[in-house]
Amino acid sequence: MAPMIAARAADTEAQRRLPADLALQLADAGLFRMAVPRELGGAEAPPADILAALEILGHADAATGWCAMIAGTTALAAAWLPPAHAVAVFADPRAITGGVFAPMGKAIADGDDYRVTGRWAWASGSANCQWLIGGALIFDAGRLRTLPNGAPDHRMMFMPASDITLIDTWDSMGLRGTGSGDMAASDVRVPQDRSVSFLTDSPRHPGPLYAFPPFGLLALGIAAVASGNALAALDDFRALAVTKKAAGSSRSLAERGTVQAEYARAEASLHAARALAEATVARAWHEAQTGCLTTDIRARLRLAATHLTRTAAEVTRTAYDLAGGTAVYAGHPLQRRLRDAQVATQHMMIAPPTWELTGRVLLGLPTDADAL
Repeated sequence: MAPMIAARAADTEAQRRLPADLALQLADAGLFRMAVPRELGGAEAPPADILAALEILGHADAATGWCAMIAGTTALAAAWLPPAHAVAVFADPRAITGGVFAPMGKAIADGDDYRVTGRWAWASGSANCQWLIGGALIFDAGRLRTLPNGAPDHRMMFMPASDITLIDTWDSMGLRGTGSGDMAASDVRVPQDRSVSFLTDSPRHPGPLYAFPPFGLLALGIAAVASGNALAALDDFRALAVTKKAAGSSRSLAERGTVQAEYARAEASLHAARALAEATVARAWHEAQTGCLTTDIRARLRLAATHLTRTAAEVTRTAYDLAGGTAVYAGHPLQRRLRDAQVATQHMMIAPPTWELTGRVLLGLPTDADAL
C-alpha cells in the first residue's frame, strides 16, 4: 500500500484528515488491528512487526502512519476490556478506534456507570472512528478518587463516536493530514466496566504482547513513524542530490565533499538510533515472553523512543538544509517532511521530560514505574 499512500500524501494534507476511503483500505488491510487479540480477529503481532509496519507507513506519509499508530495503540486496550465489551467494540473487522489517553475529562461514578464530561485535544484520526476513548479523572460523591500512592485515579472511557462532538481545531504546522482536532463529551453514560486503566487493571488476555509495556509501545509507535519519515527525507534528498547543481557549478550536490560528509553523518545518526530501538524492543519482548519485565527495560524503551524521534527530526532537518532553496516550496516533499518531523516531537510520550524520567531510573533513584 505504501506507493498509493505516498501518492495521496498531498491530498491527505490538503484535507487535514485521513481521507475516509483511505482509512477504509487501511482497516481492510488490518493495519488498525495489529495489537488486537487474535480471538477478536486481530493480528496480536509482536511489537517489532507493529513498529516495522508503522515505519513503512511513516515513510510513505507521516500523517497516515500517525493515524495508524493512534488507532493501533488504542486498540491495544481490547485485551483489557471484559469479553462482552471487547466484542461490541472490536468484532467488526472494519471498526476503527481512536481518542486521547490523557485524563482531560471528568467521570462521575453513578451506579454501574460513569457520567463522562470533558474536552480532549489531539484526537488524531477521530473523523474515521466508530469508538473513541477519553481519559478521565474519577470522582465519587464529588471527591476525586486517588490511588494508594496518592495520585489521582483515571481511566480510559470507551464511548461511541455518535456520543462525541468533534471540533475542528486542527490548523497545524505539520502532520496536517492527521485530523487531530478536539473531541468533547457532555454527560455521556459509560458502563464502568467499559473503561480501562493500564495502571491499575490487568490484561484479560495472556499473550506476551499484553505484558509488553503499553506506554513503551505507544512511545515507540511515535518513534517508528518519525523514523520512517526521516528515512524518506534521506531518500528524497538523495534523489535530488544526484541531479541538482548549485548556481555556477558543474558539480551536482552529491559530488560536493561537504554534502557527502553531512549526509553520511545523518545516515549514521538515524541508523544508530534505529538500532538502539530495535535492540531494546528485542530485549523487552524477551522479558515479556518470560514474565520478567524490569523497571530498567521499561525506562530504556522510553529512552530509545525519545532518542529515535528526536534524532529523526534532526536528520530530517539536515536533509532539508542540504537541499537548499528547492525544499522550501510547498510541492516538494522535504518541506512537508520537515514540518511533520517537528510536530511529532511535541507528543508528551517523547517530550523532553522523558529524559529526566528515564535518567532517574538509570541513575538508580526511586521512580514511579507506573509512568513508564
